[in-house]
Amino acid sequence: MIYGYARVSTYGQDLAQQLAQLTAAGCVKIYREKISGATAERPQLKRAIGALDDGDVLMVTATDRLARNTRDLLNILHAVEEAGAGFRSLAEPMVDTTSQFAEVIIAVLGIAASWERERITERTAAGRIQARARGVKFGRKTALTPHQRAEALDRLAAGDTQRTVAALFNVSQATISRLVGR
Repeated sequence: MIYGYARVSTYGQDLAQQLAQLTAAGCVKIYREKISGATAERPQLKRAIGALDDGDVLMVTATDRLARNTRDLLNILHAVEEAGAGFRSLAEPMVDTTSQFAEVIIAVLGIAASWERERITERTAAGRIQARARGVKFGRKTALTPHQRAEALDRLAAGDTQRTVAALFNVSQATISRLVGR
């Protein structure tokens, strides 16, 4: 059986064109979703994959309707494969896991996902370096100001307990304990 999956990103968009293409391609049931592909929480996609049995096909009009990036696409293809089904894209005929070249296609997509991951890592690292150069501080903000830290240490030196000092500054005892450990 051929199942279709159609998705638009916003409620203002229309699924009509995708539905017409999927119906013309022979889809028996089409799962429709009006939600961003950036989120992994796509209930209709999960239902479509859950409905797949051995020999079924999940079809989309284009891979960008299914996944935002190669890694996401590979995860979805893996779930489809686990169900014993195949996958086809109408806009990209080479993305067809029902053909004899299925393993080659998945291998190429895997390589693309690996390169994509490396590029993301490189861009993220470069962005961090630029941000540090601009003086951006990373990590959580401290719970106590420098003045509060000094006062807390003074109170501890005067004999107050960590629990009392923590309650005074409305922080956890662990925060005061870390302050003492420095």
